[in-house]
Amino acid sequence: MKLTLTEDAKAQVQYMQDEQRPLLRLFYDTEGCGCGVNGLPTVRLEREQRETDQLVDNDDFTVVIDNQQAVFFRKEMKLDFKKGLFRLSSPEGVLNPIIPIKDVKEGATK
Repeated sequence: MKLTLTEDAKAQVQYMQDEQRPLLRLFYDTEGCGCGVNGLPTVRLEREQRETDQLVDNDDFTVVIDNQQAVFFRKEMKLDFKKGLFRLSSPEGVLNPIIPIKDVKEGATK
């Protein structure tokens, strides 16, 4: 699995990162979606890598994903940042067009 960041996304993640949340996590958010298979692929800043995580190929950041959530993502993905929002896409299409900064920075990854 690979995640490429545009220059705009890279700059925004670098600006938001701090010592407490050095990792970028691909996260399948099911909060308020009814059940575990209904959700949105998103990204979060994260404190630490877990035993159930795998590394995602990325040239700029340490990116992780939980092994069980990997099925909800694509092999090749791109994270962009435009007009104050992140956008996660793949060659097959858009995975999540609206990822607010606040969710990336403060979103819980249970």
